[in-house]
Amino acid sequence: MIYVLVGFVLLVLAGIAIILHMRKIANENHVKYEMFYFPNFPASFREITLFFISDIHRRSIDDSVINEAVDVAEIVIIGGDLLEKGVKLEKTRENLRKLKKIGPVYFVWGNNDYEIDRDVLETLLLDEDIILLNNKAITFQSADGESWSLLGIEDYSLEYDDLEKALEQVGNSDFKILVSHNPKIVEKMEEKEQISLVLSGHTHGGQIRILGFGPYELGGTKVVGNTTIFVSNGYGTTSIPLRLGAHPETHIIKIQHKQMDN
Repeated sequence: MIYVLVGFVLLVLAGIAIILHMRKIANENHVKYEMFYFPNFPASFREITLFFISDIHRRSIDDSVINEAVDVAEIVIIGGDLLEKGVKLEKTRENLRKLKKIGPVYFVWGNNDYEIDRDVLETLLLDEDIILLNNKAITFQSADGESWSLLGIEDYSLEYDDLEKALEQVGNSDFKILVSHNPKIVEKMEEKEQISLVLSGHTHGGQIRILGFGPYELGGTKVVGNTTIFVSNGYGTTSIPLRLGAHPETHIIKIQHKQMDN
């Protein structure tokens, strides 16, 4: 009987240790550097540097993350799920103000963002001078007349996305980046739309992976046709504040022109 009791206690302690380890992973702060080269990126821009963060949910952004991106990134892109039901708006406001220290902030809606009254969240975002990319596009132009466009669509899984509407605002832009919270948007995209890079989150990299297996793929980069798709593991968690095998991450993304090989 004593051996059964000891075994049970050891099992409970092991379970507690694993949960504490998963909680520790979930609260890590990683800034990963990504470099992309595109032959159609306008050479006159030389390089653009973006700070990309998605799936913040209930977390407070750590100052170490902000400090690493300040004076490095030119603009900030929030890839959706800025918050979820139950998160205090003042906490979200504080996160936004931290991100604004890096540069202008662009936001796309994620599925959990709709858990908050839309008008209330939009008011908060606009009060903090956040630029909403709700099926919209912003175009940047160089002194040489070349341009690149940043497109953002609302959540694909809830069928609020309207990529066609965003594309109508682009014109003859030389290079297009699409921000979609849900990476499944690629299933609706067509090659004629000439979107070079897609930035997404949503999947959390599976969040909890057992022996390498999880409900979603780990974040990373893949190429489909002429489009590069980059999916982040995200910064926060959903349902339970635990991670395993899918570390939280934010990203400093550099994009440069690359001449095509002869």
